[in-house]
Amino acid sequence: MITLNELNSTSELEAFSKLEQCCVSKTWINKLVQSRPFSSENELIKTAASIWYNDCTVEDFKEAFTGHPKIGNVDSLKEKFAHTAEWAGNEQSKVADANMETIEALAKANELYEDKFGYIFIVSASGKSAEEMLAIINTRLNNDNEDEIYVAMNEQHKITVIRLAKLIEGLSENADLSSHLTTHALDTSIGIPARHMLITLKGLRNNQWKPMSIGITNNDGRISDVLPPGRLLISGVYSMTFDTASYYKNNNQNGFYPEASIQFEVTDSSHYHIPLLINPFGYSTYRGS
Repeated sequence: MITLNELNSTSELEAFSKLEQCCVSKTWINKLVQSRPFSSENELIKTAASIWYNDCTVEDFKEAFTGHPKIGNVDSLKEKFAHTAEWAGNEQSKVADANMETIEALAKANELYEDKFGYIFIVSASGKSAEEMLAIINTRLNNDNEDEIYVAMNEQHKITVIRLAKLIEGLSENADLSSHLTTHALDTSIGIPARHMLITLKGLRNNQWKPMSIGITNNDGRISDVLPPGRLLISGVYSMTFDTASYYKNNNQNGFYPEASIQFEVTDSSHYHIPLLINPFGYSTYRGS
């Protein structure tokens, strides 16, 4: 771990080596190194996101993906990127809690994913169980190549920020690491959070709704990291689609609506919270805080 001042003052070679632990895209690293000095941890987070989303290409995204092991397999990282192995192992620790059937299904899904898209499945695995990651990868396997790269690059930057917080002393305390957008699903029919519900954020690209982020609610019914820290949505209309059909199926219930799709408008950089209140025969929403 180093301080922000140490990152600002160290040599370009040493700064490159430190930041490579967070993301192995050379374009992202070089541009971040050249952007020094950073006046605050917040400026570092904002600059890291700006470079990733505005200056990096699809090839840079794919290069960054090579810095990760396949989910559930950290051995491949030991040889290629040995200095990230411990961090990657911690990020995937919940995989070890899964039963063998889930592990085998997840391994198979990873093979299908890599065969289809040409790169490994990238997901911010911190706090997610193998079952949750299996649900996410099976959903993302339905994406086409053009759409999936944008979902994967969002997940990559979530991981990058997690690793920046491990690298820079005090970053978690001094920087705003919240998501511009969050969501919360509550099952009003039984009075508990809607756990393990898949939710897709979509934006308009070429006048078509395209997936930007795919997540799954935690035990509190929340997704707090729909977007990576520092990633601000531009003004416009967006949509969140809640997979209610799978939720009810997994809970042995029959629901009338197979999905709930909520459109909303972003106008500024303030926080947006999109909650959903559901029951098998209806749903409602409001702008939360």
